[in-house]
Amino acid sequence: MFKRACFPRANHFQERPFMKNKLISSLLLLALGSVLMSATIDLDNLFNYANQDIPDYISNDNTDGNPINDKAATLGRVLFYDKNLSSDGTIACASCHHQDRAFGDPNVQSIGVNGLTARHSPRLVNTRFSREVHFFWDERAETLEAQTTMPIQDHVEMGYSGANGDPSIENLINHLEGIEYYNTLFGFAFGDTEITENRMQLALAQFLRSIQSFDSRFDEGFMQVSNTSEPFPNFTDQENRGKHLFINTPDAGTGCADCHNPPEFSIGIHSQNNGVITVAGIPGEIDLTITNPPSLRNLVNPDGSLNSPLMHDGSFTSLLEVINHYNNIPNNPANTNLDTRLTDVNGEPQQLNLTEGQKQDLVAFLKTLSGTDIYTNEKWSDPFNPDGSINIIGGTLGISEESLNPFISVTPNPVIHNATIETNLGHFKIWVYDNTGKLLFQKQANKQTILDFSSIATGLYFAKITTENGMQITKRILKK
Repeated sequence: MFKRACFPRANHFQERPFMKNKLISSLLLLALGSVLMSATIDLDNLFNYANQDIPDYISNDNTDGNPINDKAATLGRVLFYDKNLSSDGTIACASCHHQDRAFGDPNVQSIGVNGLTARHSPRLVNTRFSREVHFFWDERAETLEAQTTMPIQDHVEMGYSGANGDPSIENLINHLEGIEYYNTLFGFAFGDTEITENRMQLALAQFLRSIQSFDSRFDEGFMQVSNTSEPFPNFTDQENRGKHLFINTPDAGTGCADCHNPPEFSIGIHSQNNGVITVAGIPGEIDLTITNPPSLRNLVNPDGSLNSPLMHDGSFTSLLEVINHYNNIPNNPANTNLDTRLTDVNGEPQQLNLTEGQKQDLVAFLKTLSGTDIYTNEKWSDPFNPDGSINIIGGTLGISEESLNPFISVTPNPVIHNATIETNLGHFKIWVYDNTGKLLFQKQANKQTILDFSSIATGLYFAKITTENGMQITKRILKK
């Protein structure tokens, strides 16, 4: 169900008794405020996806021809969370990539429409800044754009494969064309309502590239020094020892940075496998094609707990297990694709001979790579209501079929001092409430009025506008 987040139509323009009106309005605004804060696409107040702060020391960027814009990334957010993109309506991209797990999956194998995925679902952190421009564990996707619709067209994952009796991607597009909010969002993002796989890929890739994390303790420390070799003033002695081990070659450290180069901590191009060649759920099988792990950022939650099992097969359940693996890589003759950076001078798998203290130092350092914003920021959150509906407000509002191009605008928004409310629907009344439902002031106007916010505190407010033909519409106003 597609909702426009507006109030019911009144029979005529009239003023109700003050106390009754105040009570009803307060209750409505309280309910609406809760909905707006948790699950709303506001086309007049888009989240900032395109111009986020990126540290000067981040140099990699695989955008290449598909720069992020707020409109398309907003569409991408809806596509990412929409279960309509699976053949049975039960699975979304977000079903395997949970925001509260740094867009990873706590399960070893993710649940698809036709069984379990063959590999563990990786975290989606800083994909834009990956040195490797191919995607998936085995790099089979040439670009992030190509990657975005491959799970949709996978028989197991989302079921629009066009094979094995599955519907095809064309069937999905036909399905989406019948969903009203996609007519709105594709038109908003691309200028017309045509839905194509390419447009889906562009929007999804923009949303994924917008998911960034640079608010870790590592970033805080790095900004205070001239290079990674210097002790970070915000680190403990243990964390600095772990950093020293990580960034230095095996003669003085562990060589981790040779493959996971700071400050992005993404895998280097032309990497080979890391010695983990088992297959999830299939004992005895081997897989030599795994060469592209995700960034090491946000391995753990802000509380220090692991976000998800590690490696493509989910075989490691702690950072210490990972370090133990690299400390003593198994010598498996079947592995003909072990990365040469993980071998000694004789071509044998490396033995680092780390002490238990050094291992704990490395664990402490790896935990400094986690931020906090990625887990809760609304711009990357689920925009759908629990019942599967979505609220879209703002933009050009189709209020009346009899009116040509009706609109109600609020400018500027966010507001610092004065906001202008304008409509082409004639006489209107306006009530302004705070986010607790308290009425602050009300006015009457004809086509346009100015609201003075200069003495009002910073925060979120709601303007309920009633036109003379009885339409009631609510706009969200942010006071800076």
